[in-house]
Amino acid sequence: MRYKMIQNFHNEDFKRATGVQRATFNKMLTVIEEGLGAFGRPPKLSRADQLLLTLMYWREYRTAFHIGVAYSVSEATVCRTIQKVEKALIASQQFHLPGKKTLHSKTSALEVVGGGGCDRAAS
Repeated sequence: MRYKMIQNFHNEDFKRATGVQRATFNKMLTVIEEGLGAFGRPPKLSRADQLLLTLMYWREYRTAFHIGVAYSVSEATVCRTIQKVEKALIASQQFHLPGKKTLHSKTSALEVVGGGGCDRAAS
């Protein structure tokens, strides 16, 4: 799934497809674009596709091989891309999870990436 395919989705469908709200995706994309400056040969995947690839890995637990097939890149490229995106997001400190004590307090509010229930028909 490429960013071109989902960029015009309604907000609800965008969240279902990516696991994050559009505003969160855009914040993450801004951080990645600032954190991963342009140098050398242009990447095969756009920054939005790199972020989408990483979210797919986090949310769907797909293997690097399967993600590589979906994006027409090698497993090594998938692994490097995920590492670069994670490093940029961590370095920004905008997407850090709170510590253990904060998580146990009743006033913390977090957005869960993925984790939606699966509705299946009873057999």
